[in-house]
Amino acid sequence: MRITIKYFLTILLLGAVFISCKKDKYKNDGGTHSPNVNMTTYDYLKQHGSFDSLIAVIDLAGMKDMVNSSKTFFAVPDWGINDYVKAKKQKKVIETGDENISFYVKDLDVYTLRDSLKMYMYPELINRQNLTVAGKEYTSAFGPMANDTRMYIRLRRIVNYNSYVGTVDFINFGQVIGTLDTEEPDVNAIPISQRDKTVDCQTSGIITTTGTLHVVNNFHRLFFNNEPLP
Repeated sequence: MRITIKYFLTILLLGAVFISCKKDKYKNDGGTHSPNVNMTTYDYLKQHGSFDSLIAVIDLAGMKDMVNSSKTFFAVPDWGINDYVKAKKQKKVIETGDENISFYVKDLDVYTLRDSLKMYMYPELINRQNLTVAGKEYTSAFGPMANDTRMYIRLRRIVNYNSYVGTVDFINFGQVIGTLDTEEPDVNAIPISQRDKTVDCQTSGIITTTGTLHVVNNFHRLFFNNEPLP
C-alpha cells in the first residue's frame, strides 16, 4: 500500500539533505547537518514537541528502557498517536452510547501498548546503508507474529522526484501478510484486510547515543490501526 507524502524529510547520511515542514518542529532547515545527537533516543524524542503523545504512550507502557536498548526505533509522530486515540475513543462511544465520554492516552490499554509498541523496536541496526529496494524481513522486539504477518523494511525509490532531485530512496516500514503484494499478479484481487500496510519515513538516520532513530510520516496511525474515526 503506497501512502502519499505531504510532509516529508529525508536525512541522507554522509550528506544529509533536510527539507523543512512547518508542522514538524523537530526538523531543521537547509544545509548539511550531522545525524548525531548527544542524547538517548528517548530523550531526543522527549525534547521535541512533535513527540509528546508518543512519549506519553511510552511512559504509560513503561517502555523507556526498551526504547533506549533498541538498536533501531521507528518513531510515530503525534499525528499518528492522536488519531489512534481518537479511533479508540470512537470505539468506546459506540460501545457505551455516550458521545461525551472522555478518553485520552492514559485510557489506552496498557497491555496492548506493551506488546504492539515492540513492532517499532529492532535489536539490530537498520539504516539506508544496509537496506535495498527489494527489502527483507526483519524480526522486531515483538518476535514472530501471528497470521503469517511479518515486518518488512526496504527502500522505496522515486525516480525523477522533482526538478532539483533526480532519485530519492525513502526508508519504507511495512507490515506484510503472507506474500508481498508486489509479488501478486493482481493487487486489486487481494482483500483489503490482507494487503500490505506500509509507510515511508519522513526522517531517517538520526543517530542517538543508544541507537538509530527513523520517523515515519504523519499519515501513519499507530499500529497501522484502521478503525473508524469520529
